[in-house]
Amino acid sequence: MALGATIYVFNIELANSDRDVYQSLQLRVARHPSESEEYFLARIIAYCLEYTEGINFSNGLFEPDEPTIAVRDLTGALQAWIDVGAPEAARLHRASKAAPRVAVYTHKDGAQLAARLGLERIHRVESLELYALDRNWIANLATKLARRMEFSFTVAEQHVYLSFGDETLPCVIERIAIGHP
Repeated sequence: MALGATIYVFNIELANSDRDVYQSLQLRVARHPSESEEYFLARIIAYCLEYTEGINFSNGLFEPDEPTIAVRDLTGALQAWIDVGAPEAARLHRASKAAPRVAVYTHKDGAQLAARLGLERIHRVESLELYALDRNWIANLATKLARRMEFSFTVAEQHVYLSFGDETLPCVIERIAIGHP
C-alpha cells in the first residue's frame, strides 16, 4: 500500500516590506512522502516570498506541465510559474513559454544550478529569476518542522527573519544570474 500525503498546518504572520505585503496566512499543505523536509520547507518559503492575490500550490510535484506554485489572474491565466529545487532546463523552457514570469527557489547549490541552466536552451533565459535559499538555514529549519507551526516571516531588503516565539532565524535570499558562457 502506498503512503499518503501528510497534512501540515502553518499559521504565518507575513510582513514583506520589499513588496509591501502584510498578511496573516493559514496554510494547510500536503507533504508527499517523496518530498524531503528541505524541499517541502523551500515550497513554503517560496510561497511566502511570492505571496500575492491568485497564488496557489499546484500539482507541480507530479505534473510536468504544472508549476510548483502558480499565480493566476481573475480569468485563470497563468501570470507566474514558481518552481522549487533544481528543475530541469526542459521544464523551465516550457514554463517560460507558458507564463510571463518564471522564478525558481533552490535549496540546493544555486551557483551550480545557474551554471547548468546557463548551458541549456531555455526560452527567455535572461528573464528567468533564480533565488538561492541558504542551505544551512533550510537544514536548521527542517529540525524544527512540526505538523502544526506558528511563526512570523519578515522580509526586508532580501533578508528573511523567521521567528518562532523568542527565537529568530535570519537568512539572506540571494538572486543568482543565469547566463550563457
